[in-house]
Parts: sequence; structure tokens; C-alpha cells
Amino acid sequence: MENELMQTIGIGTSMGGGADEFSMWALFLRADMVVKSVIAVLLLASLWCWAIIFEKLFSLRRLNKRSNEFETEFWSGKSLDDLFERIGQQPRDPMAAVFTAAMREWRRTPGGGNAMDAVRAGLTDRIDRVMHITLSREMDRAERYMTFLATTGATAPFIGLFGTVWGIMNSFQSIAVSKNTNLAVVAPGIAEALFATALGLLAAIPAVVAYNKLSRDLDRYAGRLDGFAGEFSAILSREMETKG
Repeated sequence: MENELMQTIGIGTSMGGGADEFSMWALFLRADMVVKSVIAVLLLASLWCWAIIFEKLFSLRRLNKRSNEFETEFWSGKSLDDLFERIGQQPRDPMAAVFTAAMREWRRTPGGGNAMDAVRAGLTDRIDRVMHITLSREMDRAERYMTFLATTGATAPFIGLFGTVWGIMNSFQSIAVSKNTNLAVVAPGIAEALFATALGLLAAIPAVVAYNKLSRDLDRYAGRLDGFAGEFSAILSREMETKG
């Protein structure tokens, strides 16, 4: 009885005095190479996701601001040729790039659009095509790294689950080797397993939330660009009809 009491006190003392042994850094150092690799991958993925999230948030804010400035100039009633001369070489945002591509194609036509009906129809089709190509290229650039967010959100929990399974296997192996089911033997492996699971969720949840929000914002911005392209195509069509 006395021995059992002393053993119980010993276990409690080791658990109380070894609280630091269950810190995140201690868990990482005590884990084997497989669990360490899982933890390192998840930490890097989480950091990279946060970098992408902040970059996309600031980038979208900047794109919307510049597009607002361009639309203000575009609808101010000033000459479109003057606007093209000023920004044609270096468009600052996707909307200005769409405008520049359409104006460049417009100017390549002999007579600036003052042509026969067949030529005018072909010009309208070419202008619509170059605006669509430019819009797609600019949106591909704006959506860069979004695939990484989606991939992290989908796979990080499973990577963490792999670390969990591996940690539990280590716990069972420790029990088999020591032939002892004390909590002190089982706890380290379980703690490593839960740590990997937590990191998987830590990487996945912000990635999924950010991906959904950023995708919605990018879709809204793409719709804005598409609406501008349609309006500008109508303006050029009216201009061709007037000159024709």
C-alpha cells in the first residue's frame, strides 16, 4: 500500500513539475522525424497562407481604388484619345489595361473605325476579343496563389490527421515496449498527435475562410471589369456608327 502511494505521489510530482515538457516547443523536440516533418509542413503552410491572405487583401483594396480613379477619369467627359495617350503605355490597373487594349485595336483600324459595315463588324468582334483576353489575363494575375489557399484548406486537416495517427502509433509502441499503461508513458505520444491535429486545423480554417471571401471579392471585381468592357464596347460601336 505504501509503495502504491509513493508511486502515485511520484507520478503526480513528475506531471506537475514537468508542465513545461508539454509546451509546443517541447512537444516538437520530443517528436520523431515523421511528426516533426508534419509539424514543419503545416507551420510553413500556415505562414504562407497568412502572407497570401494579407497580400490579396491589400492588392484588392489597391485595385478597387485605382479602378475608381480610372472610372472617374473615363466618365469625366474628356477625350478618350487623351486618356489613352496618358495611360496607354503603363496601365495601372486591370480596368485601364482593358481600356488600353481596346483603344489600341481601335487605332490599328484604317480610318479609326470609319469603315464599311463588314469591316466595322470585324472590328467590333476584334475589340471584344482583345478586351476579353486582357480581362482573363489580368484576372489570372489577380487570382495568383489562390489555388494554394484552396489546397491548404482541403489537405491540411488530413496532413494533421496523419501526424495524429503516427503519434498514437508511437504511444501504443511505447506501451508495448515498457509494458506499462501509466499516463506518463502514453501522454507524450497523445500530446504530439493532438498537436499535429491542432496545427492542421490552424492552417486549414483561415485558408478556407479567406479563400471563400477572396473568391467572392475577386468574382465581384471580375464582374465589374466585364461590365466596363461591355459599356466601352457599346461606346465604340456607337462611335463607329456615327463615323460610318
